[in-house]
Amino acid sequence: MSVRLSDYDYELPQELIAQRPLRRREDSRMMMLHRAERAIEHRQFRELKTFLRPGDLLVLNDTRVLPARRFSDDGAVEFLFLERLGPKRWKCLVKPGRKMRVGATAKIDNVTLWVEKITSDGERVVALEKDVDLYAGGSMPLPPYITRPSDEKDAARYQTVFGHAAGAIAAPTAGLHFTPRILSEIPHTFVTLHVGPGTFLPVRSDNIAAHRMQAERFSISPEASNKINEARRIIAVGTTTVRTLESAIRADGEILAQEGATDLLIYPPYRFRAVDGLLTNFHLPRSTLLMLVSAFAGREFLLRAYREAICERYRFYSYGDCMLIL
Repeated sequence: MSVRLSDYDYELPQELIAQRPLRRREDSRMMMLHRAERAIEHRQFRELKTFLRPGDLLVLNDTRVLPARRFSDDGAVEFLFLERLGPKRWKCLVKPGRKMRVGATAKIDNVTLWVEKITSDGERVVALEKDVDLYAGGSMPLPPYITRPSDEKDAARYQTVFGHAAGAIAAPTAGLHFTPRILSEIPHTFVTLHVGPGTFLPVRSDNIAAHRMQAERFSISPEASNKINEARRIIAVGTTTVRTLESAIRADGEILAQEGATDLLIYPPYRFRAVDGLLTNFHLPRSTLLMLVSAFAGREFLLRAYREAICERYRFYSYGDCMLIL
């Protein structure tokens, strides 16, 4: 085990960061990691069901990404609207922050807004001169490593085909590979975790145990709870699903229907109690997501797999390929 941030680093050639999705979701490659044997296979995502056993259940995050990115009318400030706090008040992130100190103003669609407060996390609480729905004219909040503006295609492709519970500001990217047909062939259920900016905040302490996650809201329905508790193996689709299930499991191993919030930070040598397998994309170096997957697969084995993925020219990050860890 290691709690040093520097032990979760790797070098990635820029050209392997996927800038656009493949034409068909199901055409992604899938690296297969066998934990017990420390073995690696190179497969295709469409082969996923061949690795499942009777009694397996896939659990997916059905959150839907909000069109949360807006720009000021003069183009000088980028806003990421995180939450509507009430009539004429929103919580947002801004870039560049120096332009939006307390009292600073901007206009969106000719509606004036101003900064009321800056939180300890750097988020802005802004007030508007009149009540408007800022998501109505927004675009997909693509992550910064996608270096092009979002377009109409992203409105569909930066959503899962099953996402319906609007509330995320980033996609649960492991779910982007699924098509309705593939999903119909695999026993599955859904939970909801609304992905917030805290998932992607950089870890600034070299002791990763000192990092604090922002709380993210989740919900588990009675139907999902029943299916999960009856399954032989739980295959989580994405790190957000892992954090939901590991936060919700009781001491007796049951997962009850509930609504709540989680700030769970998972890193080695975390002992998983709810999840038996994981489908996930490739993650940024030094990120909490990489730490979670390291805890599940083993840090040395995972980093070896990443080195092999780079040699084999896998596509990385949100629009990239995936790995299945069993």
